[in-house]
Amino acid sequence: MQSKNKSVKSVVVFTLLVSMAFNSYAQKSRFSIAINSLTTNFNYGKANAGLSSYKKNYQGLQAGFSYQAGITPMFSIVPEIYFAIKGGTLKENNPLTGAKSTLRINSLEMPVLARLHINKLYLNAGPYAGYNAGGRMKIYGTNSTAETITKLSFGNSPADFKRWDWGFQAGAGYNFNLKQSILTLDVRYGYGLVNVSQNVDRYNRMLNISVQVSRPGKKTTKQKQG
Repeated sequence: MQSKNKSVKSVVVFTLLVSMAFNSYAQKSRFSIAINSLTTNFNYGKANAGLSSYKKNYQGLQAGFSYQAGITPMFSIVPEIYFAIKGGTLKENNPLTGAKSTLRINSLEMPVLARLHINKLYLNAGPYAGYNAGGRMKIYGTNSTAETITKLSFGNSPADFKRWDWGFQAGAGYNFNLKQSILTLDVRYGYGLVNVSQNVDRYNRMLNISVQVSRPGKKTTKQKQG
């Protein structure tokens, strides 16, 4: 019986020590603001493989907020919310629109990332959900046709687009410690899993190189610099 009690006490003491260590030396929690350009495009699926040679990247915009919630010395959870302008361009003579065209989608996106810290370097990955609020299709004019700009419609008709998108994001970053703030360089790839249009396969693809500025978290306990 005494041996069993000693084992229970040892487990309790060990658990308390681990908990105290994690709480005392967890990554700092901090709030970041970011405004960046995005490089985006669409994957048109196997059924439209012929469009691949006509694809051209679209330079969009991202603006929003990020919060790093420190959990342990090497781990944190990072929820984000931002407005994004994404899209893709098809060069002229493509099989879908004929003339050169650009599709732009305005969306509100919410990733939740698991972040692994290795000193000032980190790796992160996690799912995202997106709500497509609006957009437009621009078909450039040719010698025989005029330029047209069409506002996107959302619904179940063949020409409509879908409101909701989701997928995964993964990447890496590095923290630079400044006098009054932390400058973070983040490189991330986004892989959409939802076909955002009804009549043609269109899956979002994104490459984001962002610069984020944040202030160090408050030192309520001893913490390592993250």
